[in-house]
Amino acid sequence: MSTTVFPGGCPSWTTNRQVVPSHLAANCSGEKGLSRTKVAAVASKNGCLSEQSEGLSGVLNRRVALASVASLISSAALSFCPGEGLAVVKQGLLAGRVPGLSEPDEQGWRTYRRPDEKSGGHGVGWSPMSPYVFSVPQDWEEVPVSIADLGGTEIDLRFASPKEGRVSVIVAPVLRFADDLGDDAKIENIGTPAKVINAFGPEVIGENVEGKVLSMAVTEHSGRKYYQFELEPPHVLITATAAGNRLYLFNIRKR
Repeated sequence: MSTTVFPGGCPSWTTNRQVVPSHLAANCSGEKGLSRTKVAAVASKNGCLSEQSEGLSGVLNRRVALASVASLISSAALSFCPGEGLAVVKQGLLAGRVPGLSEPDEQGWRTYRRPDEKSGGHGVGWSPMSPYVFSVPQDWEEVPVSIADLGGTEIDLRFASPKEGRVSVIVAPVLRFADDLGDDAKIENIGTPAKVINAFGPEVIGENVEGKVLSMAVTEHSGRKYYQFELEPPHVLITATAAGNRLYLFNIRKR
């Protein structure tokens, strides 16, 4: 199973037996027996953030057991649709699970668009946020989140498959790092990959990340940089970027 996240007008995810997005599409094939991952970003009229899977053969070689989960976000990069602005939506009053999934398409994929009314685990009163879009296999289910979520108030979304793993999206204010980053922050201005993973890794895995980061990489797409991390088993893959006044982190964990 695979997944991809994109802040901006509309980020997205999808993958063959994995999760991915829908406008900017890319395919990723893993090792023999692994399903191909298709990633796409769906742009709104004002902007889009997307994540592309390209295949992290190193991860797959080390952990064949990751199978479709690894092929999902194997080597993903979050990116905005070039030449478009950043669409933002004021947070609504509805916490938990606000329906955002379409009916399955002919290939069994469902498209999720973050509902404008959804507050996620943030509560109300947050400044505007970029909606995102992604596709998931029809057997993956959204897990409700609220301000009382044990993962913290910055958890925006969770999806899970009882057989394959879990996906979550963390959306955090860049003010958590500095107060002079402006309204369209770049992740490189927030800090180095090490600074970002040390700050947010514990929220993702529930413990200090010291000695647990297997790899860190920096990629660039359409002029925007993305940080990618691989953490030791239980295997976790994380992609992070900044958009507007938010830091977006997409992570997937194998069951």
